[in-house]
Amino acid sequence: MLGADYDQMVIPLGADPDGEGEVVATLVRHTAGLPSAPTGIVLYVHGMSDYFFHRHVAEHFSSQGYAFYALDLRKCGRSRLEGHTPHYVSSLSLYDADLDSAMRVIRAAHGPLPVVLVAHSTGGLVIPLWLNRRRKRLGAAGTEGFRGVILNSPFFDLPAPAAARAAGTAMAEAIGSFWGKQPMRREVVDAYGASLHVSREGDWDYDLDWKPLTGFPVRFGWLRAIRRGHLALHRGLDLDVPALILRSKLSKLSKLTADQMGHPFEVADLVLDVRQIQRWSGSIGDHTTIVPILNARHDVFLSAPEPRDKAFRVVDKWLAGLEG
Repeated sequence: MLGADYDQMVIPLGADPDGEGEVVATLVRHTAGLPSAPTGIVLYVHGMSDYFFHRHVAEHFSSQGYAFYALDLRKCGRSRLEGHTPHYVSSLSLYDADLDSAMRVIRAAHGPLPVVLVAHSTGGLVIPLWLNRRRKRLGAAGTEGFRGVILNSPFFDLPAPAAARAAGTAMAEAIGSFWGKQPMRREVVDAYGASLHVSREGDWDYDLDWKPLTGFPVRFGWLRAIRRGHLALHRGLDLDVPALILRSKLSKLSKLTADQMGHPFEVADLVLDVRQIQRWSGSIGDHTTIVPILNARHDVFLSAPEPRDKAFRVVDKWLAGLEG
């Protein structure tokens, strides 16, 4: 899908614990930009209702001397097979197999080169929890070899008032245990998707079957897994890995559709509350840098050229400081 400059490896993961047949993960590699002697490795992980299509991100990291990989998690994007409920997992810990398997492939190819993890939105919750479980299981060796973590608008809390968060959590626990795949009722909005995709007002082309403008349905079991992940993060993690948190400077949360909002769209995070990102970023460890980006979108790397370029400059300077 990305052309001759990329290849992919399908990684079998066996039977789905959630009862939807066999599951796989798909590891994408940027081959044309692969440095002859890379100084490190980047592994990119997407968010909910998303997959990897960000050629410009791969090209940027490759130009900085990194071997670039991206992972489509089970039931997402390239990894979604017939009979799968898109993006559904009953526990975020199920992704450990996807990530551990991808790291084995990367280590076999590159040995002990340092790895930088880059993750967006829900991926920005999945990655810290995975690293924390590795550290609990393996001690210091669990995070050895990871140079840093870059989280792009991480999904650290539900963007709702406290009472609504509590009610949603209780409902997800009660219903998600028995009817996990039951979709929740929600107002369908397309403002964020329409702000990105070339079919509306955006600058980015991607597969709408894999990344619908309105997102995939939120299911009770998935929300239950997310809220349990939030609780673990809010209690505090100890990654012992430096983390850079990128977020928009503002949120403009709205239940309006794209047509109701009018054009151009508000230049802000239309999905998450950036105040929550700010609040909980310190929960992932002791080495955290938070940088708000003016006029950034929810996916900072899919922003307009000026905020996007600023984000890349911040990333490059931060990584150079780690190397030093």
